[in-house]
Amino acid sequence: MFSLCEPAFFTRLREARRVLVAGAGGGFDVYAGLPLALALRSAGKEVHLANLSFADLYGLGPDTWIAEDVAAVRADTPLRGDYFPERSLARWLRSQGLPDTVYAFPLTGVVPLRAAYRALLAHLGGVDAIVLVDGGTDILMRGDEHGLGTPEEDMASLAAVAGLGEVPHRLVVCLGFGVDAHHGVNHALVLENLAALDRAGGYLGAFSLPRESPEGAAYLDAVAHAQRRHPSRPSIVHGSVAAAVRGDFGDVRFTERTRGSELFVNPLMALYFCVDLPALARANLYLGRLEDTVLMRQISTVIAEFRDEVPRQRPPRAFPH
Repeated sequence: MFSLCEPAFFTRLREARRVLVAGAGGGFDVYAGLPLALALRSAGKEVHLANLSFADLYGLGPDTWIAEDVAAVRADTPLRGDYFPERSLARWLRSQGLPDTVYAFPLTGVVPLRAAYRALLAHLGGVDAIVLVDGGTDILMRGDEHGLGTPEEDMASLAAVAGLGEVPHRLVVCLGFGVDAHHGVNHALVLENLAALDRAGGYLGAFSLPRESPEGAAYLDAVAHAQRRHPSRPSIVHGSVAAAVRGDFGDVRFTERTRGSELFVNPLMALYFCVDLPALARANLYLGRLEDTVLMRQISTVIAEFRDEVPRQRPPRAFPH
């Protein structure tokens, strides 16, 4: 039973003792889960962080790997190249006196990614809940929309975790409503999808990330730390969300990467939208086709083939007000 006094996300996890918070779409997605992880940790839960990684993991030494396709990245893990969000987060965690391991999965198809998740769960001694976090909202696209954003990594993670029926609680949380517009996502369709999930009993509502909360302040500090560590490739998603958490509005400039585009930073970007993961998986129109994929490029091919078969895409819609 849910109550207005407590966000449904935290109600669902009230009895969970051990929680894995994992970035679904790669890059800096795990940072979207940091405030949730800190809040759950403050509530007395054992929380672990993981991320689908864009870094050069296969160049890491053998002592980094706890299992096939599962790297344990720590603050002192050697840097490969100039892009390593998992290590940046591990270093920030250590600076705060927090456990500094961020587990990382290489970019693979669903079969090896699900196996990697199971190997990590075994290493952790099992978990009561997995929370997939998405920086943006394109994980909520079901497949027949005019634009899907960048679905491959999100769908690999969604399909992999959807098959982990042994985990009692599996949730998806999105932070950064609106940031996927530059990838072709129409956010009126995002809201339509959330309404459909609500009718199916899978929508768990939304809540904001307050700037003056301990979790909000920690998020802003962690994002600023990551931006300093990645001056050539700072996160546009989390730069936008952090600006929204600070109360900025409109075309906010924080990196040269956004030159030539117009941003619309606004309070909606600082909202967490929460859904039940199995319900989201059931709503997706092509997720079952990804079950046998081994490589990420196979996921791209399957999505393209599905899109060719869709008789009519749902057209983008403007917000009426």
